[in-house]
Amino acid sequence: MKNVQVLVKRLDPSIPLPRYGKAGDAGADITTRIDVTILPGERTLVPTGLFIALPFGFAAFVHPRSGLAIKHGVSMVNTPGTVDAGYRGELQVILINHDLHEPISFKKGDRIAQLVIQRVEAAEFIEVAELPGSERAAGGFGSTGTSTL
Repeated sequence: MKNVQVLVKRLDPSIPLPRYGKAGDAGADITTRIDVTILPGERTLVPTGLFIALPFGFAAFVHPRSGLAIKHGVSMVNTPGTVDAGYRGELQVILINHDLHEPISFKKGDRIAQLVIQRVEAAEFIEVAELPGSERAAGGFGSTGTSTL
């Protein structure tokens, strides 16, 4: 399998490039470019100092880190965040501290999220008077129940 090439510009050479923790990982870790403290219940926009150029037909999706979620209650407000191929601004992550009592602090260079690169298709939206039927039909939001028995 051939890797897709993603061009990266850094505001500061000390900011690490996105990198995979282990071979086969889907998400490459990205870090904060600033020191930041997030109070309980607070959300904040955290800059990464990274700018990317994706090839047409690809998008990057910013996902929260599960370790931050379970250990500190930190997640992302809009998850996953979507980075379109034409976007050239700084990658920034909207973090939220769900912990009820403790603030969380990050130092410049701490891992705050994961970047997943995926191929995406453009759709042609065609308006119709009726949609074809399906087994599921309009059922959603728990319509298949909670038990597998």
